Amino acid sequence: MIGYENRILPKEDFNDDGKDAGELGAGHSVTALYEIVRTGSKTKLSDVDELKYQKTEPIKTGKFKDELMTVKLRYKPLYEDKSLLIPVEISAAKEIRTPSDNYKFSAAVVEFGMLLRDSEFKGNSSFENIIELAKSSLGEDESGYRAEFVRLVQTCQLMKN
Repeated sequence: MIGYENRILPKEDFNDDGKDAGELGAGHSVTALYEIVRTGSKTKLSDVDELKYQKTEPIKTGKFKDELMTVKLRYKPLYEDKSLLIPVEISAAKEIRTPSDNYKFSAAVVEFGMLLRDSEFKGNSSFENIIELAKSSLGEDESGYRAEFVRLVQTCQLMKN
């Protein structure tokens, strides 16, 4: 999950209701963006040690071939102490679609955050790329927040130079 690289919950703590993670209150919503690294990529993902007794091999064919990933969420019903698991399977895209303005604008905001904190995962991010992506996804900007974001990035770009 982009932006949470330094707050990764160890896998053995995911089912532990005593561990704090990314909590949300009732009625709140959140947008999470994930970078999906395809099988066979040379991208270095983490410094986690190799498994000693179990090998993780990518699945090439079989019953999971139409799945891109599974996202697992846990939640606690109101007034209860035990959390419940919600696994959500994301199917692999059959065709490439044009991303929505909301998606592209969110990507520009995430890229800006990664550039500001000099994330090791920022790739070839630049102020120019962010500005171009944000401008191309202004959409209906009734309150002017998206245009204000573009001005903020431009100001940071000037300060950097």
